[in-house]
Amino acid sequence: MTGPGPRTPGDELLLARISAAAGRERLGRRCATYKGVAHTPHAKTPPVRAVRRLLAQVRHGGPAAARERDDARLDLYERGMTVAVKGRIHVVRYDTTSVFRTSPPRPYDPSRGGGACTLTDVTGRRVVLRGGPEQGDEARWWEGIERGVSRAQLPAALAALDRGERLTFGDVWLTSEELGRGEIRVPWSRVRRVRLRDGSVELDVDGTWHGPGSTASEVPNPFVLRALVEHLGPDGAR
Repeated sequence: MTGPGPRTPGDELLLARISAAAGRERLGRRCATYKGVAHTPHAKTPPVRAVRRLLAQVRHGGPAAARERDDARLDLYERGMTVAVKGRIHVVRYDTTSVFRTSPPRPYDPSRGGGACTLTDVTGRRVVLRGGPEQGDEARWWEGIERGVSRAQLPAALAALDRGERLTFGDVWLTSEELGRGEIRVPWSRVRRVRLRDGSVELDVDGTWHGPGSTASEVPNPFVLRALVEHLGPDGAR
């Protein structure tokens, strides 16, 4: 998390722009500010392909990876967040964003980059986030995003299931009665857990793990899916 220190006129102007953007979307109180790096894929590039290309560049540490590594300021609010990168302010609302987790948080390594995720802002534009040079920041801002999106979207998801709707997360679908993926179609009494492992989404049915299916980069808001499974499974509230 960024600490207090002297602010330049440029810092004051950036903060004013961030506060104004957050105010227009009614994001509420600012909770934390972090440093990271960000990238905005080209609009015509499919999100999964763009993220995979970015990660490949970062892993190999080539010139393209250096060009993609833009310092970003992340401000987390009660109902969303802002990402300030290259003079642009992206506003993300927790209740409407789609978050795709492409790699987990890990200690920062400049030659390989940190974990990564991609979010959609209020205009529909994608923003890819990765950890910055401060090792502890990434896990904290990721936990804040996961917590905020889960709190905002889980009640609406549960209400949709109560209305008899079917929700999809990549190739996983669920209703209030059962869960399915591929040839798997089982009642909630048989579903125990869902986990992300080695980049794939796996399901625990009757104590047996089934996978791989969709990769984490193809499943929007996988932590919301996990929360739904925990709620609807045999050990949940139902």
